[in-house]
Amino acid sequence: MTRGAVRLLAAALLASAPAAPLPAQTRAEIDALARDVDRVEAIRAIKDLQRLYAQYVQLGQWQAAADLFSESGRLVRGTDAVQGRGAIRDWLKARGGGQDGLPPGALHTELIDEPLLSMSADGRTIQSRWMSLSLTGDGKGAARLESGVYENDYVRENGVWKIALAHYHPQFEGDYATGWTNIGGADLPIVPYHITPEQTGRPIPPAAGAPPRSGETLAGLERRIAALNDEDAVRNLQHSYGYYVDRRMWDDVVDLFAEGGVVEIAGEGRHEGKDGIRRALERMGPAGLSAGELNDRPLFGTLVEVMPGGTEAYSRGIELGMLGSQSRDMAGWSITIFRNRFVKEDGIWKLRELRLFPLMAADYARGWGDGGTLRPAALPAFLSPHPVTGKAVSLPGAAAASGPLTGAAPAPQALPAGPGSARYADAKRRLSRSLAFDAAENVSSAYGFYIDDFMWDEMGAIFAEKGNKQSPFAGYYLGRDRIMGAVNATWGPTPQTRPGISYHWRTQPVILVSQDGRSANLRTRLFQPRTGKEVNGGFYGAVFSNGMYPNDQLVLEGDVWRLWSLTIDEPYFSMKTWKDGWNGVKAGPPGRRPPPSALIAKYPPDILLTELGEREAGFRGGTGETIEWPGILPMWFNYRNLVSGRTPERYWPDCVPCGMLPAARMTSHGYQMPPTGPSVDGVEVK
Repeated sequence: MTRGAVRLLAAALLASAPAAPLPAQTRAEIDALARDVDRVEAIRAIKDLQRLYAQYVQLGQWQAAADLFSESGRLVRGTDAVQGRGAIRDWLKARGGGQDGLPPGALHTELIDEPLLSMSADGRTIQSRWMSLSLTGDGKGAARLESGVYENDYVRENGVWKIALAHYHPQFEGDYATGWTNIGGADLPIVPYHITPEQTGRPIPPAAGAPPRSGETLAGLERRIAALNDEDAVRNLQHSYGYYVDRRMWDDVVDLFAEGGVVEIAGEGRHEGKDGIRRALERMGPAGLSAGELNDRPLFGTLVEVMPGGTEAYSRGIELGMLGSQSRDMAGWSITIFRNRFVKEDGIWKLRELRLFPLMAADYARGWGDGGTLRPAALPAFLSPHPVTGKAVSLPGAAAASGPLTGAAPAPQALPAGPGSARYADAKRRLSRSLAFDAAENVSSAYGFYIDDFMWDEMGAIFAEKGNKQSPFAGYYLGRDRIMGAVNATWGPTPQTRPGISYHWRTQPVILVSQDGRSANLRTRLFQPRTGKEVNGGFYGAVFSNGMYPNDQLVLEGDVWRLWSLTIDEPYFSMKTWKDGWNGVKAGPPGRRPPPSALIAKYPPDILLTELGEREAGFRGGTGETIEWPGILPMWFNYRNLVSGRTPERYWPDCVPCGMLPAARMTSHGYQMPPTGPSVDGVEVK
């Protein structure tokens, strides 16, 4: 059900309810809150449009993808430019193999993520920047990888948000068999930005003028705000599941499930109850990783739909598997679509049904050019009708996947009690928590884009005045001036072009917002492709690696969200050449310690990594023996299991330098500590 449908249902329920006393707010105040709710929903609608676009083209639904555009919408991809839904549909169809749906054995997965949005002052248009990586194959032996940056425009027509312009700027491409290089083999220019650093932390600008008459009630707005808050909690749960799977933390995955939970893998079987769930998970291997084992399964484009009543929700997205075992001489790729069901019990969201639909599995050496091991017989239905046409987008064999496996319709969610003025203030606070979620993701994306492009002044501007940042393999710098000193000492001024890019996709966010909506803990993945003028170009070449930003924090400084603390743990795996992949990296001699970062002598950190003891054990520049892939680095978490409260083996809830320097804590500067475990409305549940 779309958000518009939820709003209509809420209005119908209110119309049939007994009349309530008029709240202690004026009509103008209710209308102002309605405008604020609408603007947060608009930001979510744009993200959903782009995620839906990726999900439609993945399965060859060209008309559905084209229908996301306005009547005069434009699609620009490199030198190609088409306008109008019909022309866009035809262009997509030709690119995808010339037929509706995908040809046998074909692959057309485009991963689009890392949203960076800004709304116009009047709230009528939105612009956004996205990263893109396409994995394509014709099923006849040809396979390619392509990557670039989208700078898109969106417009609201007759109350419905649509894509006005999808402008893709290509940056690298190449055949799977040989690897990729920069477009044209040339230096890469910086794709112009639609957004300023200050706008990144304020994606929704202050509204000007009197709000329009809304006809809304406080109770109706409370329901819409609750749906936004629930969406945040479900997204956090879905993304946390992904991190636990990466490390085969099966106890934590099982903990995420409600009693009577189900795992269903299309083509493989159904597993019920927590014992059955555990057996299903162990098909990937026993708990934990041994040297040379890779089980990296980043999640992209997660859509979340909260059902009326607020006790049931669904997610749908794309999982990219990068898998390997050096001891078994196995390395490969997989692509899986997930479509999961969640339930809320005693205020806590839990997984109820995990449903996985394997789309592709391929050996690393062969790739997916011949289709790999494709299982397209069962496809998961989309979460809701098309957001523009309102019609269902049907898929062959998807009918059985379109609804819940078990359970009755949920009862309406109880509204908070209390006088009107208190309810109004509480509604505004709850809305600020979801706005914080979007602002935190925005700032996180901006950081990734800015360091990709060596835009150091812009990067520095998104840090709080008294924030702190880790420089890789060296240590922490405290305060914006010191942060800027470190990056300038390392990299110098921003260049106009670059011989290559080491991308910093910051995806799969888990964002835990404080009860007052003014601070947040953030965890994101580092998904890191690289490109250069040559496939094997040293630092700039056709390779992947990964890492984690496990302890980031953000605060509302004035009316702008900024990074308070940033930590990078890396790399968990790496590649030396595209041809040899992650299995081609062999263990170095025991006891090896890479030389210290040159930055330590050039511009000494305020806190060295070596001063942080166990927290930096194993990491390059840290303490003890350096662990390099195919060794398994420790993985740290800044939160406990969001359902059970289980404490991970390596748990660091506050910013990393906070233990040594209490003045670095958010709480020392008037901010609340966000929840670090199961919580309801930003308050931890013990």
